[in-house]
Amino acid sequence: MFTFNVAAGANIVPTLLVWLCVLAALFAANELTRRFKWVGFAVFVVLPVILSVLWFTVLKSSTYTDWFHLMKVYSSTAGCIGFWLIRFLRIRRKDGTIWELSSNRIALCFPPLILAINILEACARDIEVGISYAVMALDKTADTPVYLMGGPWNFMNAIAGLLNIITITGWFGIVIRKKTKFDGSRDMLWPDMLWFWIIAYDLWNFAYTYNCLPHHSWYCGLALLLAPTLCAFTVGKGAWLQHRAQTLAMWCMFAQTFPMFQDAGPFRVDSTYNRTIYFIVSLAALLVNIAVLIYMVLKARKTGRNPYKAELYTDLPAYQEIRQLAE
Repeated sequence: MFTFNVAAGANIVPTLLVWLCVLAALFAANELTRRFKWVGFAVFVVLPVILSVLWFTVLKSSTYTDWFHLMKVYSSTAGCIGFWLIRFLRIRRKDGTIWELSSNRIALCFPPLILAINILEACARDIEVGISYAVMALDKTADTPVYLMGGPWNFMNAIAGLLNIITITGWFGIVIRKKTKFDGSRDMLWPDMLWFWIIAYDLWNFAYTYNCLPHHSWYCGLALLLAPTLCAFTVGKGAWLQHRAQTLAMWCMFAQTFPMFQDAGPFRVDSTYNRTIYFIVSLAALLVNIAVLIYMVLKARKTGRNPYKAELYTDLPAYQEIRQLAE
C-alpha cells in the first residue's frame, strides 16, 4: 500500500517511529488546546495570523499555494475558532442571567456546516482528480513532484463523501461537557455523532488522501485520522468533531510551514499506485457509508424522528454515555 523513499536513505523503522511521533504529537497538542482555554485561543487565533504573514512573505516560495491547501488550512482553523466560541462565549445580562452561545440554535448549525464544507472540498478534489488524471500524470498544482492516478475510485469515494454528509444527524443536540476535577475542557459534545459515523468518515477521508494526496496519506491519512478518533474513544468522548478540527488545523499549519517534512527526504512516503488497492479502499469507504445511510433511514422510520431536526440515536448506550458527560 505504501512505498518508502529508499533513494533518500529511508528505512521502515525510523519512518515508523517518526509516524508514531506525529501521532503522539497530534494527540498531545489536542489535549493541551482542548483542556486549556487560552492555549486554544493562542493556537487557533493568534498563531494563524502570525503564520499567514510568514506564508505570504518569507515562506512564499516554499509553502503550499494551491486553492485546496489554503482552503483546508483556513476552513479547519475557522472551525476551531467557531467551536471555541461555542464552548466559551458567555455573556452576563443586566438581570444577572447568563447567555451562552452554545444555547443558540443558529450557532449550532455552524458545526455541521463547516464539517459539510470540508467534506465537499475533498469530494470536489476527488472528482477533479478522477477527470483530469484518468491517465496517470504529474499533479499540475502540487509544489513537489507527485503522480496522480485517477479512476473509478475517485467517483466512488466522492459519492461516499456525499453520503457521509447526508448522515450527519442531531446537531441541535450539541452540548457542552461539564467541568470535573479531572477535565475542565468544556468540550463541544455531539452525542448523536457516534462511532459508526466516525468510522465511516475515517474510511472515506483515508480513501480521499490515498486517491488525491498519495505522497501525504501516510501522515494525513493515517496519523491525522487516528489521533482524533483515539481521543474521541478515550479521554475526550463525544467531542470527535472538535478533536478532528483541532488536529487538522494544527497539522495543516505545520505542513504549510514545513512542507519538506513530508514532501522530500527520507520521511516521504508514497502510494504504491496499485489500482486494485485504490479500488478496494474506495469501495470499502462507499459500502460502509451506504450501510450507515441505511441504518439512519431505518432508525428514522422506526422512531418517527427527523434526523435533521432531532437526535436520532438517543436509545443507544453510546449516546447515553456521552449525554451524561454534559452540563
